[in-house]
Amino acid sequence: MSIPPWLRVAAALFAVGWGANQFAAMLLVYREEDGASSEAVTALFGAYALGLIPALLIVAPISDRIGRRKVMRPVLVASVVATAVLIVGGDNLTVLLLGRLAAGIASGAAFAPGTAWVKELSADRPAGTGARRATLALSAGFGSGPLVAGIFAQWLPGPTVLPYLPHLLLMGVVIAIAWNAPEPSAPRSTDEGRRRSKVWQAMRSRRFLLGITLTAPWVFGAAATSFATVPSFVEIGVAPIAVIGALTGLTLWTGVAVQPLGRRLGDPRLTVVTGLLAAAAGLLVGLLLAASGTAWLVLPAAVLLGAAYGLILVGGLTTIEGLAHPEDLGTLNAVFYSLTYIGFAAPLLSTLALRTLSAEGLMLLGVSIIALTVPLVLVSQRQAGVNA
Repeated sequence: MSIPPWLRVAAALFAVGWGANQFAAMLLVYREEDGASSEAVTALFGAYALGLIPALLIVAPISDRIGRRKVMRPVLVASVVATAVLIVGGDNLTVLLLGRLAAGIASGAAFAPGTAWVKELSADRPAGTGARRATLALSAGFGSGPLVAGIFAQWLPGPTVLPYLPHLLLMGVVIAIAWNAPEPSAPRSTDEGRRRSKVWQAMRSRRFLLGITLTAPWVFGAAATSFATVPSFVEIGVAPIAVIGALTGLTLWTGVAVQPLGRRLGDPRLTVVTGLLAAAAGLLVGLLLAASGTAWLVLPAAVLLGAAYGLILVGGLTTIEGLAHPEDLGTLNAVFYSLTYIGFAAPLLSTLALRTLSAEGLMLLGVSIIALTVPLVLVSQRQAGVNA
């Protein structure tokens, strides 16, 4: 039985997402093995976005012009190279930084073109199907990578080497599957001035400014807070590396599980608002955890923040799909993903903020920001949609 074309591309997104987030389970490893500070490790975690955002903004418009496959093939190789650099890095923070930057570049070059490619291969399905399929693939990859890496790092020798090997094996399989995936005929504009005008028109719309710009950073802000900040409020005494990997997997796989809810809500604005409310609930559970020291509360916090991640991501991608002309879909996806990855700075900002704020105060600050954001999202589509 042949693999559906969209699934071949989704497999590529899954594998690159695995490689992008496997590092999340390694935060404690580098603290314990290398004696790195919390600030240094969270900076390494967030440095990924420094490579990702420029790659997103540069490569996605190129894919709109020359096609998705020509972009994705070298990206798959780059994901392998990034993991190899992390393996070589060992206890050298400079090399690890280069590996994280390389992983970010590979991810940035893959996510927007790959999402647009899945959407193009899902054109025969109802609106929003492509966005949900891409979100499912990415979320599954993001969740599976740290889950497996955490198990390997906790109980196998070579905790800075062996956890990365499953990704290399996975990439070998995926490259064979996705290398010659078909690319449907799609409009490729050569009028760069007209394309830029359409992109800016979409980005100036109320739907984008209020519905996307204010909410997208919560995608990875909520997820990263779940597995990099909230667990730091309590002492995890048993298998802490595996627990962090499992919490990361729980967070992101919850994001996968809630996507049918996003489909039933229909209106992407309601999907995003529901995600923001889930984030606020997760932060309140984090506040209760910090106040009581009850360690098991990391589980409901992870579920709620994972639901926020999944709903805001799929709601945002569906909004972008409605805003974008077909020839600009990769570019607008890139802008959206760039905004989401601002959230990867959350663990570092939280670490710094905790020098002056209590953990409870930090969680309340997040809830307050959400309370101010929700009304703006609700009015974001009162005007006529742009390019809808």
